Amino acid sequence: MRGLLQFTMDLFEGLGNEFAPANPSEPRGKKVRKKAAPPAVPAPPVADAQQGRAGDAGPAQPAVPLRDTLALASFVHPQATREAVLGSARVAYEFKRGKRKTIGFLVGAEGLSVRAPRWVTLRDVDAAIQEKAGWILRKLLETQQRHARVEATRIDWKDGAEFPFMGETVVIRLDPKHGFASVGGTLDASDDGIGPRTLRLAVAQNAEASQIRDAAQAWLMRQARRLFIERLDHFAPRLGVRWQKLSLSNAATRWGSASADGSIRLNWRLIHFRLPVIDYVVAHELAHLRVMDHSQRFWDTVESVVPDYGLLRQQLKDEAVPRWS
Repeated sequence: MRGLLQFTMDLFEGLGNEFAPANPSEPRGKKVRKKAAPPAVPAPPVADAQQGRAGDAGPAQPAVPLRDTLALASFVHPQATREAVLGSARVAYEFKRGKRKTIGFLVGAEGLSVRAPRWVTLRDVDAAIQEKAGWILRKLLETQQRHARVEATRIDWKDGAEFPFMGETVVIRLDPKHGFASVGGTLDASDDGIGPRTLRLAVAQNAEASQIRDAAQAWLMRQARRLFIERLDHFAPRLGVRWQKLSLSNAATRWGSASADGSIRLNWRLIHFRLPVIDYVVAHELAHLRVMDHSQRFWDTVESVVPDYGLLRQQLKDEAVPRWS
């Protein structure tokens, strides 16, 4: 069975695995009806999908009280079937039952999703939600703020458009007179060595936004593949592993994955980040070829080649990735 194991990294925090995207597009989640306030009854074990541990109390309270930040706030999942009032906030959430042993909470781009065993009563679900109210509201607010940051990074695809490349700003210039040796574009140094670099694309001045976007993406994916192979070859010997195959991913919710057969998948949009962040993801995936879980032994393995992985991991979560649509 070991050959079937696969470990993944989430692009956005709150989608159930180790890391969490910024640009989610995987829909989850269906007539909203009001419910009575939950009675004070014991709730069954609660599994936090975002935290990955049962009964996790979640991070410390933010400096600004939630009751002030969330006054009259409303969080509505597009496929909501139930709702709850948590403090002063109204939360309409998607609710589903399934074959599971605990109540699970999932906070994603669309809002709150709750999963419960078939045998659990709605009263117990209500009580569990109230018990986790602080955690739920914090994650909903964080997700809302992250979405706002992502929207601010939406690219207007035209001559002069900007986006980050390995942590530095790049400006697009349309240059249809050159084919750039069939690579579609070339990256020039900045004029003064301080300002942004220029990416010249072999695209007509009157090209549609989608054509400019596709040309830029094709160029970035070529750079990503070249760099990822270089970094895989750098870290694999240091970790004592061998990778067999690299695939570029365009997933909306995952940075990468590793399979026990040596297959590695990395999201090409990692090319937006600085090299140390990219190295962290590469090392993370290669470490899974030694330790196929997220135990302390796994994190010790990552730390052996990326000592400051904790800081880089947080940057991966916090930095907004440009919107490509």
